[in-house]
Amino acid sequence: MLLAFGALAARAQVVEAARARRTTLTVGGTASVFQPDFEGDWSTQPPYYPVAKASSFPLIGVGAYVDMKFTRWVQIEAEGRWQRFNQYANISQDNYLIGPRVPIHSFWRSTVYAKALVGYSNMTFDSFGNHGQFTDIAFGGGADIRLTRRISIRAVDMEYQYWPTWGNSTLSPYGLSAGIGYRVF
Repeated sequence: MLLAFGALAARAQVVEAARARRTTLTVGGTASVFQPDFEGDWSTQPPYYPVAKASSFPLIGVGAYVDMKFTRWVQIEAEGRWQRFNQYANISQDNYLIGPRVPIHSFWRSTVYAKALVGYSNMTFDSFGNHGQFTDIAFGGGADIRLTRRISIRAVDMEYQYWPTWGNSTLSPYGLSAGIGYRVF
């Protein structure tokens, strides 16, 4: 009988030390500054097509992101960015991207990460309404700093984009974003 009570008492001592939720969802907003890699130049020979060239006029915009963390190493990021401010010759770019996000190093309350995203971008070329939709491949990284259990700051997010088919060439916009995020669960 003492042996049976001893077994029950031992079982009663097994209590979870802590619970960890593996899946988290963070949503946030950003402000961005991008070099669009197009300044409004067109080819001089027919057929007329836009020509890639570093622009002296950076595009400024707002964006939103969603980070879904399944495990430490399995994470997905989706982002949308609307670059409509500081337009030169009515040139604007909108990006819609999704892909893996990999944490590289965590220290203090910060996480440094890398990402590789794919999707598409919409671009308006000029005042005449010329526009197009293009495949967009983006590589980047940044740092998130956790302020509270639910709120984090996206201190910096750098991104280099590659548009493999753009007019008669390629396009390579790049830029920086910063913002704030809220962990939903």
